[in-house]
Amino acid sequence: MHELRCQIEDWLGEQGIEQWGHGHVSRQEITEQIQAGQWYLVRDPALGVAAAVRLLWADPEVWGADDTLAVYVHGLMVHRGVTGRGLGAFLLNWAAERGRAEGAAVIRLDCVESNTALRTFYQRQGFQEVGRRDFNGPWYSATLLEKTLPPGPPPASPAGRPIVHGHEGRSTGR
Repeated sequence: MHELRCQIEDWLGEQGIEQWGHGHVSRQEITEQIQAGQWYLVRDPALGVAAAVRLLWADPEVWGADDTLAVYVHGLMVHRGVTGRGLGAFLLNWAAERGRAEGAAVIRLDCVESNTALRTFYQRQGFQEVGRRDFNGPWYSATLLEKTLPPGPPPASPAGRPIVHGHEGRSTGR
C-alpha cells in the first residue's frame, strides 16, 4: 500500500495538485494503521492493491471534538491503471454502507481546499461542504465535506461489485 501511496503522491505532484506531499505518510505509519484495522482494499490480480480507503470512527485532529456518530474517510486511493472505472465512488459508497451498519449518521472527509477537482468529485458523490479547517506549519487549508446517511439497513449489494478486503486480507463482503 505504501508503494501505491507513493505512486499517487508522485502523480499528484506532476499534476501540480497539492493534496499529499511526497513522503507525508511513512511506511511505518501505514503499517501501524493496517495493524489497527483501519485500511480496506480492493485487490486486482495484476496490480495487487487496485484501490484502498482508511476508515476512522473519530477524527478530532481535523473535525474537532464532536459527538456526532460518523465514519471518517481518509487516504482514498485508486491505482492509476484502473482510474475511471468507478472504484473511488464504489469505495465511498462501501464506506457509507459500513458506517450506516455501525449506526453512523454521517460520512465525513476532507481534502485540500485548492484541489477543486477532488472537491467536485466528492460533491458529485453527494457530499456537501460544511466547513474549512486551517492548519499551521507544513499542513494546509482543508475543505470539510459531509454526507448524511439515511437510516435503515444498507441496500442490497448488486452482483459484480468488487470485493473489499479488510486489513488482514479477509473479505468484508460487498
